[in-house]
Amino acid sequence: MANELSGKRVAIVVTDGFEQDELLKPRQALEEAGAKTEVISPKADKVKGWENAEWGIEVPVDRQMGQANPDDYDALMLPGGVMNPDHLRMDMSSVRFVESFVRTGKPIGAICHGPQNPD
Repeated sequence: MANELSGKRVAIVVTDGFEQDELLKPRQALEEAGAKTEVISPKADKVKGWENAEWGIEVPVDRQMGQANPDDYDALMLPGGVMNPDHLRMDMSSVRFVESFVRTGKPIGAICHGPQNPD
């Protein structure tokens, strides 16, 4: 499985309050399979994880949402957590970014609360 995703780019859309293991472990698996992952967020610089009912580690943001083009990615990953999708579904640029993957039929991996509907 080391290079099954070689040359593929995966967008990971998150903001503060993502469930830490739901970002870190799948990201590691994607990268071990050869994918290049990028953390995309409405926030600049860093996002803060959530682990065991308290704030966890900070993860650097690779690209701010307004500068990300869904056409540049082969797949999308949406980590869960309760706060993370709750905030993202209120950010229309994030909603439009995710909707473009749905329209084009690109693969989407959504974990736990990650696929919460914006309605």
